[in-house]
Order: sequence, then structure tokens, then C-alpha cells
Amino acid sequence: MNPFIAYFIGVLFAVPAAVIVWLVSVFAFGQSFLSSGAFSLVGGILLFFLVPSYLKYRMLKKHGLTRKEYHYISQNLREAKLKISRLNKALFSVRQIASLKQNIELMRVIRKIHSLTKKEPKRFYKAERFYFSHLDSVVELTEKYVFLSSQPKKSPELEQSLKETRRMIEEMNRSIEQDLYHVLSDDIDDLHYEIDVAKHSINTIIDSPFQEESRSLR
Repeated sequence: MNPFIAYFIGVLFAVPAAVIVWLVSVFAFGQSFLSSGAFSLVGGILLFFLVPSYLKYRMLKKHGLTRKEYHYISQNLREAKLKISRLNKALFSVRQIASLKQNIELMRVIRKIHSLTKKEPKRFYKAERFYFSHLDSVVELTEKYVFLSSQPKKSPELEQSLKETRRMIEEMNRSIEQDLYHVLSDDIDDLHYEIDVAKHSINTIIDSPFQEESRSLR
């Protein structure tokens, strides 16, 4: 959960609770304004910290992660976001119209992997090859390609290097597409299972005695 949202929710709970504690202390228990203010402040502070902690606990339990795992994944996702921004800037510095569609598709796949992992952190373990290898490679290759292609004079050796780099970037595109399929592999398996169950249900209905009787009456 976004820390800002968690603490904003904490404030939403803490402020009304502090007011209620103050009112109850003054009017129900006859405490002084100063004492009631102290009670309300303590109650508000407790809720301010307890509510975000509880929400984080629920989120970790939902995704089956420990605090250490979640911190590790969150840190890698933040680093990946910076790399994705670098890649986006580099890709759209390329002036070749022929590369535009390929670049847009590459960014779409990369952002999809990142958003899926951010929404369901446990998917990170299926995307480790992407985060620790393929993303770094495609960022470095693209930035070097942009730098070299921007040079005013290109020797035959430089042209050959640019051609080879383009080929490698295309291969990385295919590898990253495979990374997305791997991240979605469990969902694909679940879909195939549901399809098999549905087919079995349909076949059971077709082969049922009621259906046989209906066909014989016709």
C-alpha cells in the first residue's frame, strides 16, 4: 500500500477519535480541559500509527509476504521505475519512424510487468529475470544506441555496431515478452483449468439421461 494513502487513512481515523475522546472525557467523566486534551492527543496518536500498521499487516497477509520480503520487493520496484523512466526517455529519442511502433509495444509490455508486480508483489519472484537482467540490458543497449546514432559522422564500423545493437534490442524485446508470459503463467494455467472444467460440465449435460430421453422423443 502507498505510504501516503496509509497515513492519510490514519489521519481520517485519528482526528475524529481524538475529538470523541476529548468530548467523552469532558462531559462523561468530568475531566478538565487539559486532561481531556492529553487523553485525546494520546488516543489520536495511537490510532494514527496503529491504523496504517494494521492495513499493512492485512496487505502482507493477503499476499503471503513477510515484512522483509515486502521491503525487498518494494525497493526493487522503486529502482525499476527509475530504469523504466530512463528507457522511455531513450526510446523516444530515436528518430526512426520504423522503430516507433516497436518502442511503444516494448514500453507497453514493460509497464504491464511492473504494474502487475506492484499490484500483486508476490509476482515479483516470477519476474526476477526481467528485473535483474533483461530490464538492465535493454536500458543500457538503448541508451548506447541513442548516443551513438546521434553522432554526426558515422564510420562503417559505427554503422555496423548500430545495426548489431538494433538486432540485440529486438532480441531483448522478445525476451521481455516471454517474461510477461512467465509472470502470467499461473493465470494462464488457471484459465486452461477452468476451460477444461467447463468442457467437462457441458459434456456431462449432453450425455445425461435427460438429454438421451429428449433425443429419443424427437
